[in-house]
Amino acid sequence: MSLEIEIQHRQGAFALDVSFRSEGRLTALFGRSGAGKTSVVNIIGGLVRPQHGRVVVEGRTLVDTERGVFLPKHRRRVGYVFQEGRLFPHLSVRQNLLYGRWFTPKPERYASFGQVVEMLGIGALLDRPPALLSGGEKQRVAIGRALLASPRLLLMDEPLAALDEERKTEILPYVERLRDETRIPIVYVSHALGEVARLATTLVVLADGRVAASGPVAEVMGRIDLFPRAEAGAVLEAAVKDHDDRFQLTRLRVAAGILTVPRIELAPGTLLRVRIRARDVMLATQPPDHLSALNVLPATVVEIAAGDGPTADIRLDCAGEDLLARLTRRSIETLGLAPGRPVHAVIKSVAFDRHTIGAALRGPNGADADLQDG
Repeated sequence: MSLEIEIQHRQGAFALDVSFRSEGRLTALFGRSGAGKTSVVNIIGGLVRPQHGRVVVEGRTLVDTERGVFLPKHRRRVGYVFQEGRLFPHLSVRQNLLYGRWFTPKPERYASFGQVVEMLGIGALLDRPPALLSGGEKQRVAIGRALLASPRLLLMDEPLAALDEERKTEILPYVERLRDETRIPIVYVSHALGEVARLATTLVVLADGRVAASGPVAEVMGRIDLFPRAEAGAVLEAAVKDHDDRFQLTRLRVAAGILTVPRIELAPGTLLRVRIRARDVMLATQPPDHLSALNVLPATVVEIAAGDGPTADIRLDCAGEDLLARLTRRSIETLGLAPGRPVHAVIKSVAFDRHTIGAALRGPNGADADLQDG
């Protein structure tokens, strides 16, 4: 699932100079408005012809300006999901879903109608017109329509931006299933850090038309110089250990130990991803005792980024994984914190919620699914 991007393109006063490579299932382009995210996606999709550049998807060259290659968009086999569903209002959900298949030769179709409908949970909507769908339902149908065209790559440009928080929460698990149950590489554009932390396998941070950082999501999220301070946090891979039925809690195993979180309905052994916000982490220099917080992980201070305000961000090594903490500069001085200092990271169980705990990355058997045409 490889993606190679090298682009130099100028449009008016804006200059785009982007280069990155991804082997991930879902490559997220993150940055503020005007950073160049949509420009990159439009070039990948063939909507914009770059002045200089190279775009290669799964070894297939879509653009190579030095060799004079610019594959027309109708030959790229790229699915596109926009901010709004852009469904055909005069067609039913079923007809919208099947629309893309008409343009895909039968021998090249691999997506099963039934499996796509089941995966996106839209079986009950098939006979409805788009006017009777909620925003989240429209986006699920739009994703299904793109999948049923059997694309080699799926582009998702701010697909949740037009939805309220309730609808976003509704649709995120379906995007996770899409990432984990298909073999279609996805490029996902967002300016919402919580979304990309939950969804991305590879994260590319753009700023002013340049790549500020790129790499595995946990590695990039662990940097304290990249993100708005209100959103800073780290991403950890976890496995469900067991459940505490009496207190409605779940224990997760991470590299540094055990995390106790509000109960999640996943079987023991299931792999998932958790995001721990810097503001939810406290530090102690001695093993804490008689504490209400259930989560205490050993860590080592790696880096301290102190600004001009009252707080500073601290990067921790937590058994080889990055963890971030935000403390006041007074607390840092009082505790004598410095790089190399061993500490204990304390995280409240109530800090974990539906925004910070992702759905299953893989089930206990580790199986992935294919969309086989039937």
